[in-house]
Amino acid sequence: MRRMKTNLSTALRADAPDAELAGRVAAGDTVAFEILMRRHNRMLFRTARAILRDDAEAEDALPEAYLQAYNAIGSFRSDAKLSTWIARIVANEALMRLRKQTRRAAIVPLQPGAALDPIPDTDMNTTPERSAEREQMRRLLEAEIDSLPDDYRTVFMLRAVEELSVEETADVLGIPLATVRSRLFRARGLLRAALAAKIDFAYEAAFGFAGERCDRIVANVLARLA
Repeated sequence: MRRMKTNLSTALRADAPDAELAGRVAAGDTVAFEILMRRHNRMLFRTARAILRDDAEAEDALPEAYLQAYNAIGSFRSDAKLSTWIARIVANEALMRLRKQTRRAAIVPLQPGAALDPIPDTDMNTTPERSAEREQMRRLLEAEIDSLPDDYRTVFMLRAVEELSVEETADVLGIPLATVRSRLFRARGLLRAALAAKIDFAYEAAFGFAGERCDRIVANVLARLA
């Protein structure tokens, strides 16, 4: 039975520990739950996105998982890590959706959304050219991550992107520690190979010379000869 929503957060700090927030949520404090969601939204979205490979699907899955977490949070034990506990719920929701998609033989499109945050701007990275380069690199990396096999992609997102520990990743996905390590190693190898192939392909086009540049140099020389 779902409990009544209340607001008990008159003295709640935004930096309150997860365990304190979980206790307040269990008592029906929706403001505490909002703080929890905002605190862990990015990691949990990336968890769903890694499984579903679709921004919109991940965004739809997350509220469902949050509601499940809200209703079950009374069973949370503070000896565990709350973010890992919720991430497991998110992963299960995403996997359930993926199984439904597979049964319907649905095609999951690759959308170049904001699965990864852009590289933070610095004084040297604020020019339009730098911004365009960083955006191009981000999209390339996202596309290669999306092309990883499902098992490798999910582990890579949790370990390499969100920097969860091996133990936390294993807990979220329900797999052995050794499997986490081997899948991360394999995912990194696949990414390196894919990115290296694209870089090799781009070598020939680097420092392009034909076209306007060629014409300018020839015209300059001919003008001087004249």
